Amino acid sequence: MVLADELAKQQRSISVAEFFEKNKHLLGFDSPTRGVITTIKEAVDNALDACEEAQVLPDIFISIKKVSNDIFRIIVEDNGPGIVPAQVPFVFGKLLYGSRFHQIRQTRGQQGIGISAAVLYAQLTSGVPTIIISRTGAKESAHKFEIQIKIETNEPDIISQQPFEWDRIHGTRVQIEFKSTMTAKKKLLEYLKYTSIVNPHARFRVELDDEAFTFERVSQEVITCPLAVKPHPHGIEFGQLKRMAVASDLKPVDFLMENFSRVGKKTAQDMCDKSGLKATVKKMSGLSADQLKALLAAMQEVTVPPPLTTQCLSPIGEELIRRGLDKEFQMDFVTARTRPASVFSGHSFVVEAAIGYGGKLPAEGNAIILRFANRVPLMYQQGACAITSCIASVNWKLYNISQQGLPTGPILILVHVASTNVPFTSESKDAIASIPEIEKEIVLALQDLGRDLKLFVSRRDKSKVAEDRARAVCAIIPEIAAKVSEIVEKPLVDTTPIEGKLMRKLIAKKSTRDGKVTIELSNYTGHEGEISVYDISPDNAADAIPKADFVSEMDGQFTKVWKAKVPPQTAWRVTYAGKGGGMLEIRGIEDNKKMVVDLDV
Repeated sequence: MVLADELAKQQRSISVAEFFEKNKHLLGFDSPTRGVITTIKEAVDNALDACEEAQVLPDIFISIKKVSNDIFRIIVEDNGPGIVPAQVPFVFGKLLYGSRFHQIRQTRGQQGIGISAAVLYAQLTSGVPTIIISRTGAKESAHKFEIQIKIETNEPDIISQQPFEWDRIHGTRVQIEFKSTMTAKKKLLEYLKYTSIVNPHARFRVELDDEAFTFERVSQEVITCPLAVKPHPHGIEFGQLKRMAVASDLKPVDFLMENFSRVGKKTAQDMCDKSGLKATVKKMSGLSADQLKALLAAMQEVTVPPPLTTQCLSPIGEELIRRGLDKEFQMDFVTARTRPASVFSGHSFVVEAAIGYGGKLPAEGNAIILRFANRVPLMYQQGACAITSCIASVNWKLYNISQQGLPTGPILILVHVASTNVPFTSESKDAIASIPEIEKEIVLALQDLGRDLKLFVSRRDKSKVAEDRARAVCAIIPEIAAKVSEIVEKPLVDTTPIEGKLMRKLIAKKSTRDGKVTIELSNYTGHEGEISVYDISPDNAADAIPKADFVSEMDGQFTKVWKAKVPPQTAWRVTYAGKGGGMLEIRGIEDNKKMVVDLDV
């Protein structure tokens, strides 16, 4: 048995750090390009979670600089509560170490792997220790650490530790250097953009080599931090129940009430009765494996209300989703839905969705799909995600949207799944697994939004038809009058009253003739209030008569605003030298009482 002896000598335990050193692709570090996005994602997730727990508005600084040919320095700094110095080495230098894994509540990070995996990746590719600066309060001094990971033991290797002068009152700063490229710069900016949409209370300042970007917050309200709840009886498994029972000296009824959510005395007694446990049983630790299995089966049979989602979940909310999308995308229409809370396998979850349409969204190609889990963008493996399959399963043609598998055209679809336990397909947390309960809620949310979108599209089409008719009336009738006047050799008749009788609205006409732009308002309604005329075009209208009340310029486009009073049955006109084009908008009167016609189109 020499071979067996030789094999026995080679066998040894494998540390967690060793495993992920060889399988870093499982954590999202499968390439240098993706490594920079994964690192920033993990650091930003930790920063946002920490700020929410401290009940402060997140102010996060991100810096990415190239320090040599292929080595990049990543800095992420937050204004969170900071980390106690004794815990810093373990948080950053030990895989599977964290505070949220055993808590049943919505959090971005859960496993205690993410940021320490980034430290490990930096150690593998550059060999440079990760630098952490943290401070917990104004009365405490900041501490600076240089940390790596001991691969063989999965323990932190503290290269240096010392007090540090830092201008922040509280917060954490992480500096990581590793081998990477910036070919995914566009993807990185998309990640930050999408993160700002679903975290409207946060502000992100980004320095990317010589460029600077800021994603401002749109809400000044601090998010209520979700509270941890006890496990639900319908989400428990035998091994977990056995481990809990061995450590308990309580009676079965008291054990069930003490350790599980939504279990009262009557429910606990029903579970014990169904499992056949006798009143003589004094301690849970004394139950046999068969008795525990019988109790587990009874726990699944007895009806128990779902967990209290108001405590353990923190959905974004319809209003903040709309505001976040409006901040980053220019669209003609946007609406959002937050579905009622639901449960899968004892885990609470809420599905939120939004749809945007038109504006500056690409008119061709598939819809823009934004996927989120616990307020974190899912940037990869779109095809493997349950969200994508749900979007494809909806018959969008019922809502007047073209479809080739996925919906096509100028449409944006956002889906956010908030849960105490998001069922990801892998440790890299790129895609959500196909869970029937979650898929059902996503489809219902999308169908609800589809009905709103159909109503908008049909109204827009009707408005377009009415506008085309108005353009025809305003363009053809004056030409007919001119021809008739020429034939009968009579003075030209003013056709404006005819237009008014046909339209019965405030008609705004814009035309360009011989280098002169004319905007004319004719009021055929009873409206007597002030009208605001917004004219956006490359023309500055410096010689306008009358002068514009306000002029601003951005990217070569001038926004001119006139405040005009147009009493019923009267007209108002402005002229200026220019080439025309652009956009004309009238404010101060209801949409159904106005018609804007560009005669140059």
